[in-house]
Amino acid sequence: MNRTSIRRFVCALVLLAALGGPGLVAQLETQAAHDARLQWWREARFGLFIHWGLYAVPAGEWNGKTNYGEWIRNNAHIPLPVYDKFLSQFNPVKFDADAWVRMAKAAGMKYIVITSKHHDGFALFDSKVSDFDVMATPFKRDILKELAEACRKAGGIRLCFYHSIMDWHHPDYLPRRDWETDRPAAGANFDRYIQYMKAQIKELITNYGPIGVLWFDGEWENTWTEAYGRDLYRYVRGLQPDIIINNRVGASRSGMAGLSQDKESAGDFGTPEQQIPATGLPGLDWETCMTMNDNWGYNSRDKNFKSVRTILRMLADIASKGGNYLLNVGPTAEGVFPPESVERLKEIGAWMAVNGESIYGTQASPFKKLDWGRSTQKAIDGGARLYLHVFDWPADGRLVVPGIFNAPKKAYLLADAKKAALPVVRKEDSLVVSLPAAAPDANDSVVVLDVAGKIDGLKVSRQGTGLAKQPILDTALAR
Repeated sequence: MNRTSIRRFVCALVLLAALGGPGLVAQLETQAAHDARLQWWREARFGLFIHWGLYAVPAGEWNGKTNYGEWIRNNAHIPLPVYDKFLSQFNPVKFDADAWVRMAKAAGMKYIVITSKHHDGFALFDSKVSDFDVMATPFKRDILKELAEACRKAGGIRLCFYHSIMDWHHPDYLPRRDWETDRPAAGANFDRYIQYMKAQIKELITNYGPIGVLWFDGEWENTWTEAYGRDLYRYVRGLQPDIIINNRVGASRSGMAGLSQDKESAGDFGTPEQQIPATGLPGLDWETCMTMNDNWGYNSRDKNFKSVRTILRMLADIASKGGNYLLNVGPTAEGVFPPESVERLKEIGAWMAVNGESIYGTQASPFKKLDWGRSTQKAIDGGARLYLHVFDWPADGRLVVPGIFNAPKKAYLLADAKKAALPVVRKEDSLVVSLPAAAPDANDSVVVLDVAGKIDGLKVSRQGTGLAKQPILDTALAR
């Protein structure tokens, strides 16, 4: 690199730092390259999370208790020799990769994130560096290979892998569970475990075609450090430069809020878990991951499924704040989605078939608060397009859009194939859209409002930067 190139590189880093770009990422690529790499993910907005493994066999039950999920080995204190017996019982003969991908795509999801290996150490793929994988079960089929092929055939949906840094099975992983008195830590070598983990990750990155996201988890134990995270981030990007990596690759995540506290931390996006930031996070990429019921892994007794209304309103809420929604399904040991999940995915898909335009490729709402619902937006020629997600249909037929000074161009219902114009008038600092008596959709009806010019951020308050937990059943979303 010559002196001029070095000077340009340094100037680029200084500019990125001034813009608040991610520390490690800014060292590896320009902001333009970073934006190009994340473009598909930012536009997707909606993905399917799948937690599947040996824990599906006990289906949440152990020694008379029925409240377990994917953490059953740890929470029920199951010794390794006992847990390993699930290998001979894992035979998901009803698994159909094409059917799974079809359901996700029909639901309007743009990517699938599946557990290649969860904390229990069991791998759903043919790993040449481990004998604790799907090839050691009666099934003997590489599940990830079949899903990769199904995604390629279907088109329009990307396969992504979740991979746990924590591993309760590998002899070199530390620390041991505090209840595992039969597994002494003497002789364990954590650095040797890291080499094993990297070998498995290399298999994932090189054997299944281009992978959209590598979604790490299990990074919070004291053996994992930010330095390990930065090294792993570089390693994965070295194998597949265009891959996207979540912030759990590092060790500075602030609990379930999911944001990294260290400005030099690795990772491309934050990961709020089971919650939605109460206000937007301008300048940050983030994704809320959430269960459809109360467990990530399959629990046959867990019937506390969120309603379609709640899920759709959460999707609109997250998109209105500039985030992605990763909604989880826990398949059974037979290899099928629970019927409650199938039903909800189908109904979500029906709504997305009509209203997906108001989710995909949108930016955060310019409004601080809308009493009747949420809003997303897109830039269009000569102005902006607002998608008004109306949860509470006004009884008087007047939808008041507050604090906007742009001139209205056209309004119509997104569910109206003819795009018949709805009357719009100005009332002081608000625009008022006249609506029909009945809402097109009781869960979320979308009104399109095109306005002239760029929306003035000084006049329309942007969402703040604070973070607070939003209850899963927020009344505005659940009713």
